[in-house]
Amino acid sequence: MCACCGRPFDNEMAQEAGKKQICGACLAQKRPLFALKRFAFIYDDDSKNLILGFKFADKTSYAAVLGDMLWRAGRDIWDDEPDLIIPVPIHRQRLLERRYNQSALLARHLAKKTNIDADYFSLQRVRYTIPQVQLSGAARRNNLKQAFAVIKPQNIKGRKIVLIDDVETTGSTLAECAKVLKKAGAKKVYALTLARPEY
Repeated sequence: MCACCGRPFDNEMAQEAGKKQICGACLAQKRPLFALKRFAFIYDDDSKNLILGFKFADKTSYAAVLGDMLWRAGRDIWDDEPDLIIPVPIHRQRLLERRYNQSALLARHLAKKTNIDADYFSLQRVRYTIPQVQLSGAARRNNLKQAFAVIKPQNIKGRKIVLIDDVETTGSTLAECAKVLKKAGAKKVYALTLARPEY
């Protein structure tokens, strides 16, 4: 896989590349937002049903199993000794509708597993947005502009932060969160998600 973003190489590339190769997309970035990105599995029909059940059907009991998968997927992130785990926040209106933030449940499990503090309040979603799944490409990026803010920068400055989310589709949500965290003084930002689509 790519040593930076975790993108899996096909078998032929893997044999040639070895363990420490970088994919073309990461090589093209002059200033990467993330120190590392990792995910647990490919987003396909099987994982989609699992994640949608966890996210929308009140199957919060999945958090422990999925959290264990995330913990294993993020082994090289934990090796870098991050300071703080932060779930991607949802807007308070959506929290009232759904009653829980699935990323926060994963973050809580990971905090127990790693003995790293989880922070649920410093990064907030300050603007209600259309669900990203309803949009594509540039519309996703525009939808998220100024949607996130760091309200407790003293908790962020100089720290290495692991961002937790369920699915990375285009990466727009994680990127916007990383931008505001870095603006608030984060030393490094890592991204750890349950799933990403196959490239």
